[in-house]
Amino acid sequence: MRLPLLLLLILAGLVAQAQKFSPAELARWQQKAQQVSITRDTYGVPHIYGKTDADAVFGLLYTQCEDDFDRVETNYLDAIGRLAEVEGEAQIYHDLRARLFLDSTQAIGIYRKSPADMKLLLDAFAAGTNYYLATHPTVRPRLLRRFQPWMPLMFSEGSIGGNISVVSLERLKAFYSQQKSTSWVKPDAGQPDQDEIGSNGFAIAPAKSASGHALLLINPHTSFYFRSEVQMASQQGMNAYGAVTWGQFFVYQGFNEHCGWMHTSSQADSMDEYLETIEKKNGTYFYRYGGKLRPVQTEKVTLPYRAGNQMLRRTFTICRTHHGPVVGQKTDQQWVALRMMNTPLAALQQSYLRTKATDYASFQQVMKLNGNATNNTVFADSKGSIAYWHGNFMPRRNPKFDWSQPVDGSTPATEWQGLHPLSELVQVHNPASGFIQNCNSTPFTVAGPGSSPAPTKYPSYMAPDAENYRGLNAVRVLSRKAVFSLDTLIAAANDPHLTAFDDMLPPLLAAYDAAATEVKVSIQPTAADEAIAALRAWNRNYSKTSAAQTVAIYWAERLLAKARARVPAAQPQLDYISFTKFALANTNPAEKTAALTEAIDDLTRAFGTWKMPWGDVNRFQRLTGRIEETYDDQQPSLPVAFTSSAWGSLASFKAQAYPGTKKRYGSVGNSFVAVVEFGPRVVARSVVTGGQSSRPGTPHFTDQAELYTNGRFKDVRFYPEDVKAHAERTYRPGQ
Repeated sequence: MRLPLLLLLILAGLVAQAQKFSPAELARWQQKAQQVSITRDTYGVPHIYGKTDADAVFGLLYTQCEDDFDRVETNYLDAIGRLAEVEGEAQIYHDLRARLFLDSTQAIGIYRKSPADMKLLLDAFAAGTNYYLATHPTVRPRLLRRFQPWMPLMFSEGSIGGNISVVSLERLKAFYSQQKSTSWVKPDAGQPDQDEIGSNGFAIAPAKSASGHALLLINPHTSFYFRSEVQMASQQGMNAYGAVTWGQFFVYQGFNEHCGWMHTSSQADSMDEYLETIEKKNGTYFYRYGGKLRPVQTEKVTLPYRAGNQMLRRTFTICRTHHGPVVGQKTDQQWVALRMMNTPLAALQQSYLRTKATDYASFQQVMKLNGNATNNTVFADSKGSIAYWHGNFMPRRNPKFDWSQPVDGSTPATEWQGLHPLSELVQVHNPASGFIQNCNSTPFTVAGPGSSPAPTKYPSYMAPDAENYRGLNAVRVLSRKAVFSLDTLIAAANDPHLTAFDDMLPPLLAAYDAAATEVKVSIQPTAADEAIAALRAWNRNYSKTSAAQTVAIYWAERLLAKARARVPAAQPQLDYISFTKFALANTNPAEKTAALTEAIDDLTRAFGTWKMPWGDVNRFQRLTGRIEETYDDQQPSLPVAFTSSAWGSLASFKAQAYPGTKKRYGSVGNSFVAVVEFGPRVVARSVVTGGQSSRPGTPHFTDQAELYTNGRFKDVRFYPEDVKAHAERTYRPGQ
């Protein structure tokens, strides 16, 4: 199709104001845009249709930039290690960490050797993003004025943070800034705050489904607005709906007409730290391996960073052994090298290809790429299968070593011995219980008693995950009901019980009762007496109107804070249940009751009374749409009943007070939530935090907020006729 001269002149004029794209590029992208149709439904969700998968990718990236270009760009600044260029020197070790494992030169080499079909998708990613910039000259990128097709290879998995996020920036700085540190404390020992985030996945078998069809709950807990809701379809068989991380070209958690997949963060051990024995000779560093000395590989890397209006640079000498980059040191003579999955092409292929799976068998075939290093998978399909895999990329190791700690890098006995095949991973398929749940918890309760895998059948490094309060809650909820529908699955996902308080409240009540028996004179009931009475009557369920919930959470936070400082420095990291029990065992009765008094006093100072309904304290607010949101007690907000998943809340809403606020505002938790039924026709419902748009004042900025805060869902428009019947507008990229 020949482009009209006038259109080319208009586009060329736009380019002059914006980025430097050639007329040939513009003509090629405009031709591509003619093969893409975008329909926004009445909630603003984009339904992208293309002739080819690459067309759908082109349209997807264009719509993502329409909805939130800032998040698209920021995710790539993060992934490719260029944050310091816009945010300053404080991010330089973040950028260094990214460069330790993969840099642009390597990514370009991988792109050039990629299979032709994958290269088409990578090209379409860059084209869709760049075409958006070319047609929106008022958009001012912070740094990336042209997106390159190799970039997704550095951002291939979709998890929040990715696998390198576990590498401690403090240790990295201590080593590469030449600060000598001989202390060795496992990061975050005794501070199990990761249990306050995470994700939930449920699958229901046909035998436990009212319709006789498999059901799936998709419930990632991320920072709010981390992913967008989309549908992407093509005439090549792509038809995926779900949550897409900004800037990626695959549905990360979602479904197609045949099957669905939900990922939960995993503690499955997919990476290892090696203690390298270092010697220095004639100014050169060597490490000992197999009784011999090998030279430490070094490479100079220069990283730019912004300082006011200047761009300065700092040069680092990166050190590596054959195990991987050096990420810290235990002593001057013992450096720590880290080995992890570093197969970005396989990771990207797996992330994309699973969206085109048609059943359990084809989904398994995709998983054999072993390209998923940080996630578990909950699965359901239209043939009635439900399944779970704990992790995916899993190195085979010598079981004589403790792989939860750094191992001796000088002996070949600690080398990886290939990968475990998919068949050897911890997994279940069609369990007798009729349900599967994972809440970032142990896989050995994934299908309830009698139907879950046995831990004795697997090496300890394969599934070190502990149980958590959400996992206990999920098994309770899914076990007690014989049959589920979409409505009752939504109710299960919103079950209000806060399991942690089943452990925490009895010791407080006992401590208070014991103290009360020592009082010899009759006095007026105190605020503490009234609070204890409320806690004693509380059903331990969340509710917008519950003052008992408010005082319980404020009390528990103060008690755990007291105990956190008492965890020995050498103590292995505690899971949340173990830490809670540690706190209860290591605070005396007086401290338990004192924490209650502190909670009452703090609430009274802030609000004038401790009798605050939880929904008056715990609020949803969206004011700016920026990545770093601001909060204001004087601006409109909505009450939220559900709370931090640390307390066992299946619906997650982690909130806190901010400078200048007394109320708490959520920023992490339920983000995209969906329930799906895989019958002859897919039936699904979903909700996102706030709305599809990131721009205040637009119709879809907070149009889902009422649904979200009340645990209600909208109907998913999956089939073309349904999309057409509920269309807000239809257009092509560039229009």
